[in-house]
Amino acid sequence: MDTNHKKEQFANAYVRAVAAVSGYTCYKPEPDTDSVDWGIAAIGGNGTRRSPRLELQLKCTAHGSFGDDNCLHYPLKLKNYNDLRPSNLMVPRLLVVVTIPEDISDWLVQSEDQMILRRCGYWLSLKGLPDTTNENKVTVPLPRSNIFSVESLNAMMSRIENGGDP
Repeated sequence: MDTNHKKEQFANAYVRAVAAVSGYTCYKPEPDTDSVDWGIAAIGGNGTRRSPRLELQLKCTAHGSFGDDNCLHYPLKLKNYNDLRPSNLMVPRLLVVVTIPEDISDWLVQSEDQMILRRCGYWLSLKGLPDTTNENKVTVPLPRSNIFSVESLNAMMSRIENGGDP
């Protein structure tokens, strides 16, 4: 398996781990023609909307450094940018970029007591962002505060369940 496939599988494991601990199910649309790699779904619920869902475009990078603005600047393909920014989507969509160490031997630390996936993922809603004249990629800023975690996923699903945006 080449490095890009390993990155993809690592990022998949990260999302599935966060969703599992949060108590949500995951689904994988096939084929990915609409910039949706994963869907996350709740069963039931007590909000104004039952069974909230969230869809993700997932990326993974070993070049995850933060600028002076405390954001990870990720060059996103134009197709993904355009697929993630409409305001009229039935299911909200996010970009999630998982950062990893450059050396593959540092991605995972494991013992009998723990398994640590190194680094983390950051999320960004592109909903409502403007059209662009770029032809290939659009660099988007993912704030360091937007860690894709159990807590943030639970909060997003609660907002969606109550009719809001993630």
